[in-house]
Amino acid sequence: MATPAKGPAEGPCSNPPEGPEVHPVDQKLHPSRLVPAALQHIAAMYAGVVTPPLIIGQAVRLDTAGQTRLIAASLLIAGVATLLQTLGVKGFVGNRLPFVNAASSAGIAPMLAIAETNATDGQLPAIYGAVMVAGVFCLAVGPFFVKLLRFFPPLVTGVVITLIGVTLMPVPVAWAQGGDRTAADFGDKKYLALAAFTLVVILLIQRFGRGFVKQVALLLGLLIGTLAAIPFGMADFGALGSAPVAALPTPFAFGAPEFQPAAIISLCLVTLVLMTESSAGMLAIGEICERETDGRTITRGLRTDGIATLLGPVFGGFPTSAFAQNVGVVSLTRVRSRYVVAAAGGALLVLGVFPVLGAVVSTVPMPVLGGAGIVLFGSIAVSGIRTLSEAGLDDSSNIILVAVSLGAGIIPLAAPTFYVDFPAWAQTVLGSGISAGALVAVSLNLFFHHLGTRGGAPAPALKSS
Repeated sequence: MATPAKGPAEGPCSNPPEGPEVHPVDQKLHPSRLVPAALQHIAAMYAGVVTPPLIIGQAVRLDTAGQTRLIAASLLIAGVATLLQTLGVKGFVGNRLPFVNAASSAGIAPMLAIAETNATDGQLPAIYGAVMVAGVFCLAVGPFFVKLLRFFPPLVTGVVITLIGVTLMPVPVAWAQGGDRTAADFGDKKYLALAAFTLVVILLIQRFGRGFVKQVALLLGLLIGTLAAIPFGMADFGALGSAPVAALPTPFAFGAPEFQPAAIISLCLVTLVLMTESSAGMLAIGEICERETDGRTITRGLRTDGIATLLGPVFGGFPTSAFAQNVGVVSLTRVRSRYVVAAAGGALLVLGVFPVLGAVVSTVPMPVLGGAGIVLFGSIAVSGIRTLSEAGLDDSSNIILVAVSLGAGIIPLAAPTFYVDFPAWAQTVLGSGISAGALVAVSLNLFFHHLGTRGGAPAPALKSS
């Protein structure tokens, strides 16, 4: 967690002194400084925002128009959620901090498991029904969640974050091979070469780039990889001609939501982890900005998560949570104004009502996404490992907890047919490595550190990864 600055920092990215009565979080910067700072936030989060709709859209075999609609909805909901969070309604919703909310990658694996247990025409309705109930669950639990945090220490969240990265790794690997497993040329060397080229480009930019260029290495890698694919006929821009320039997402465009108990349970488990991460992010950003983050602030922030998660599926959105990378942007640049992040949220909202921009993302070749996805999901796993490194693994009970939880989470990845003879509800809950690992980690944490102990274990100090 970043150490808070003791006073306004100096340099080109620091906030100008605008009077001692104005807290840096509430400063309204001049557009000449606000716009570049907002662009940095958009660059840091854009790839993460479009990743869930890209993966889910591929999994349920949407056509290009459907993919475009999902991406536009994800951008729109991210913009609305971020505006609610940064500006908010005092005393009710929004933590009023420079805090970004958008679709979380943590929900991808359980949503893929839900898709696999449903017929083609019922996949998205089942996913959206579970997401909506998860939103209601977040709203119901939010006011009491601060008291529940001791049941979700870094041991538990570290396991889940690690599993998110590990269990999602087959997705970019399939992308690197062409994306379509049924195609005759799936795994062709030309696809692997393009994925490797994209990965090398990202690594070179990360190694030799500086400042803003280094920060947007992933986006630059996607751009350069796509340009490299054009001469070989591996990039198709036909979707750009058919996509509408501007349009609002259609409510329930993919069908009315269906409410399946097993799907709901799996996403509610993930929602608990997302709430923990959001709480940790709020505490971190509070320290960075030198503004107290109390229980009421966290409750308002979680209420924003719940509202966005509940309403998102109406337009095609997915579970919404904090974006840790944007906490890092604030720490790096020392620009602490919430209006900068609000501007970034407004830009995302505008992007969401221009489907043609979503179509641009959907034209990125699958192998290019594969090369970038290895970096993206690998980074998530590293964040989990970093959290676990701070979780007291010198204790034998903690080692066993992590070992068994990771093992339970990796079973669906190592043996996809392991639960094939189980009831459908068990396949949905246990067939997602994230849900299975989270369930085991929470249970073992209760067993080792709470049951039979006087007064229970003390609440852990949250850390943001």
